[in-house]
Formats: sequence, structure tokens, C-alpha cells
Amino acid sequence: MADRKAALAKLLKVPGNEVCADCGLENPEWASYNIGVFLCASCAGVHRSLGSHISKVRSLTLDNWDDEQIKKMEEVGNLRAKEKYEQMVPPSYRRPNTKDVQVLREQWIRGKYERMEFTNPEKQTYLSGYKEGYLWKQGKDDSKFMKRRFVLSENDNKLVYFNKENAKEPKASLRLDEINAIFVPDKIGNLNGLQVTYDKEGTTRSLFLYAEEGKDIVDWYNALRAAKLNRLRIAFPLSHIDELSQQLTRDFVKEGWLFKQGPNAKDAFRKRWFTLDKRRLMYSENPLDAFPKGEVFIGNKEQGFAVRDGVPPGRPDQTFGFTLKTPDRPFILNAESQQEKEEWMSVLKQVVETPLTPQDSSAAAAVVRKRANSALDAFSALKIR
Repeated sequence: MADRKAALAKLLKVPGNEVCADCGLENPEWASYNIGVFLCASCAGVHRSLGSHISKVRSLTLDNWDDEQIKKMEEVGNLRAKEKYEQMVPPSYRRPNTKDVQVLREQWIRGKYERMEFTNPEKQTYLSGYKEGYLWKQGKDDSKFMKRRFVLSENDNKLVYFNKENAKEPKASLRLDEINAIFVPDKIGNLNGLQVTYDKEGTTRSLFLYAEEGKDIVDWYNALRAAKLNRLRIAFPLSHIDELSQQLTRDFVKEGWLFKQGPNAKDAFRKRWFTLDKRRLMYSENPLDAFPKGEVFIGNKEQGFAVRDGVPPGRPDQTFGFTLKTPDRPFILNAESQQEKEEWMSVLKQVVETPLTPQDSSAAAAVVRKRANSALDAFSALKIR
């Protein structure tokens, strides 16, 4: 028995075996001996849910191993298994890592070993450029989720949805190349929760969706990514596909509750849900608001943006206070803990230290136009009175 444990320990040192075969987490402590791969505890749990007819899971330290099982691990291992089960992964497909949400990781594992999705392109239906089906969507002005028909068309560059079964015209039409999609299971309260964002007249609009099946929501997500990649390849034929694949979707940098003071020194602090999306810092009364209550485009330090510990003189002291300085006004913020404060300050400083790209400048112009239009509308309202 000691010899078998030693043999397993030796196999873990073989290149490729030192990480989980499915998510890349270091120092795996489990394995699927019939498939021949080493796994982390989380991915091993998904393998176990596949059934022993697909994957036979064992602990490297807690379970007993026989010679045949060890021989299988020696014959295969992570790298050989990857050659077999991942031979046709589309460049647009998001390969999950250890930090990704459960539904992405589970469908990646089921796609590899249960559906054999990446050995047969005919099973990759999300690459067709067209997808139609039903998703549950939260109403813009209430928290109720209703079933809606969605249609994605790469040729039309559109994602549309209908609020009535027999409607001839869609309720809304979104350009694919302006859409982002982020998995937000905790925020929606559903393992298959997805947030779709796009710019609407200089403000970020959010759609909150979920599917009844994990495979369905991941297929929608990858259908969007595949369509966007195909359009990018046409627009930028000389760009490398790996570079274009990085532009398909992006996760939020950080989200969470902060207390924000109004622009005046005597204003109260109000609890707001903050979201940092690249250079856009948004804050809302509730995490599932369709539009943010406020939105700030964060430039770099040469433009007068900065992040400071504490609050300016004349402002009430805060236990976990910090300040985001912008050319227009300071944003006085207070976190709920020292750790949260440090994390927010760190990510905001990274943004301020990063030079703007041409795409960033376009996004900034949209926010500025929206702010100018809002001011003009307010001035017009005063004149009417």
C-alpha cells in the first residue's frame, strides 16, 4: 500500500499532473482513474455527479488504490487526456479556471467527458451563428422574472427579445458587438444567473437573466462569444485569433456595497451597490437595478484622477474611508471592513495607473455626452417652470 501511495506521489510530479486537469488549481488531491486525470476537490465533485459509468473518482490520500488503477493513471495523465478530450475546443469557448462560477466549470467538465463535445464539432451548436429560445428576464421596473423569447443572430448583429409570445416586433434589439455578459449567480440568486450589459445613451443598461438548465445558459454565453469573434475576424483580418478572443466578454473587476457621501460636506452617507467595469464605476440603490443611479468614467492620473486613503479635511471621519478624486468632484467612500477598503483602493489605483486606450476614450466621450445632456435637460426644465 505504501508503494502505491509513493507511485501516486511520483505521478503528481509528472509535467501536467501537478494541476487539476479541468480548472488548473495546483496540488490536486483527487483523480478519475478510468479517465486518467488528476483533479481538485471541487472538480472531483462534478465528476462524481457524472456517474461511475463516466468517471470513477478516488482520493489520492484517503482511498485505497490497486495496481490496475495506478497503471491507468500512468498510461494517461493530464496531458494525454487533454489531447483526447480537448482536441477541438473552439477559440471562442471560455475555458474556466479555479475562480470561475460553478455553472461554467460544471458544463466544461460535462462537455468534455459526458457529451464528448470537443471531439465532435457537430455537438457545438453554439457556433452556428443563430440561437433562439426562452430565458427568464427580470422586469426593468420590478423584481419579477418573466419568461421571454430571445433570438441571437450573427448575420444581423443582434440579440433581440420579445415580451409577448405572438409579438411581431421585439421589445428591444441589442447590437452584439456592444454587449457584455457576466455570470452573476449570487446576485440573481440562481446558479444559472447571467447579467447582460450594454450602453444606452451613455448609461449602462443591465438585463438580468437565467435559464432553467446550466447547459442552456452556458450555450447562450458561448453563442454570444462565438458570434462576436466571427464578426471581429471579419473586421480585423490581420489580428491574431488569440488576441481577438480576449475581447469577447469580460468579468467585472469588483462589486460590492460601499457607503457614499453626496457632493456637499453635510450630505449623508448612503449605502450603494458599486460595480467596477473596466474604467466605469457605477453605483446603484440595489444590485439588480436596470440602470445605475450614477456612473463615473475613471481616467488616469495625468487627467487628475487619484485614489487617497481617508477623507478630505472638513468631511466627517470614517472608519474605513477613502476618496476617489476626479476632475469634477471627490467621491467620499466608506467600506464595511478594512479588507474591503484595501481591495477597492487597490483595483481603483490600478485603473488610475493604466493609460487610456482609443476604446477607453470613446467610452469616456459617451459618458460625458450623457452627463452634458442630463444637465441640459435639467436647465430646460427650470426654464419651462
